[in-house]
Amino acid sequence: MKKNKKRILITGGMGFIGHNLAISLKKDNYPVKIIDSLQINNLISLKTSPEEYPNPKITKKFLMDRLKLIKQKKIIFDKIDARDYHKLCKSVDKFNPDVVIHLAAVSHADKSNKTPHTTFDHSLRTLENALDATKNKNVHFIYFSSSMVYGNFKKDIVTEKEVCNPIGIYGTLKLAGEMIVKSYNQVFGLKYTIVRPSALYGERCISRRVGQIFIENLIQGKEIMIKGSPSQRLDFTYIDDFVHGIKRIIQSKNSINQVFNITFGSSESINNMIKILKKNFSNVKINYKKQDKLVPKRGTLSTKKAEKLIGYKPKYNLFKGYGRYVSWYKKQNFFN
Repeated sequence: MKKNKKRILITGGMGFIGHNLAISLKKDNYPVKIIDSLQINNLISLKTSPEEYPNPKITKKFLMDRLKLIKQKKIIFDKIDARDYHKLCKSVDKFNPDVVIHLAAVSHADKSNKTPHTTFDHSLRTLENALDATKNKNVHFIYFSSSMVYGNFKKDIVTEKEVCNPIGIYGTLKLAGEMIVKSYNQVFGLKYTIVRPSALYGERCISRRVGQIFIENLIQGKEIMIKGSPSQRLDFTYIDDFVHGIKRIIQSKNSINQVFNITFGSSESINNMIKILKKNFSNVKINYKKQDKLVPKRGTLSTKKAEKLIGYKPKYNLFKGYGRYVSWYKKQNFFN
């Protein structure tokens, strides 16, 4: 007899990571439900905070594409605010999930440092509510942290055992979230997995990540701006690899009560990203500016633990993944 698929609830599921993950899970026949208010980095904020979106036409298209895809795949979408404890509890109870993937949070470090109140309100309060709504339900709670919790990398390759020393509000808040999740395990026995991603990129991203900004500027004939040295390195991770890693976490019992770096597992320089762009665009102009002091020095995150325990196998290096992303972007025909 075929075993029933786990029921997956995704808070903040209409974001960049969430909608890509939901679509992939649904394709694999998992019952999926999304909870999202569309307030943070989505359609409502596009209207209320237009200054945050330099390219509103592109942003709106991607956000509408997300909604269309979720509707086409017949994924349950509950438009509620995860800060509303009673509505969240009701939605959770109605779906009765086996796995809760918590993505309802502010996902941009620069924004977190500029608007800390909003960040705490939309990150810590939503986390507290999601944990409390599921603490007695025998669910697997997957919390999305960040490589920013490590602060300045002190080694060429950073493992999950590295002492965390974050810089600024975003990384500190993510680390605080990790500790809160672990405390629910200690007090209530809540099963958890903590995920630390790095430099994500991919289709329908509107989060103002570096790879996205570069492409948008070049499509419009604008120069690109590099803050700091072009030799700085990041562990760039294509969304398809990341989604694969989360699915392995869902599927493997070895993921329970563990912390994982889910990245490509090898860093690349901004220079190499520029090389890819120069193959796809003519007349690439670059403007260099001083690095923000609140941006930590980063590099490679080891994925050996995830490879060993859950069978994680990323396959898109920067040249393959970012090249694919650029090609997809150029086919969108925004300005014709």
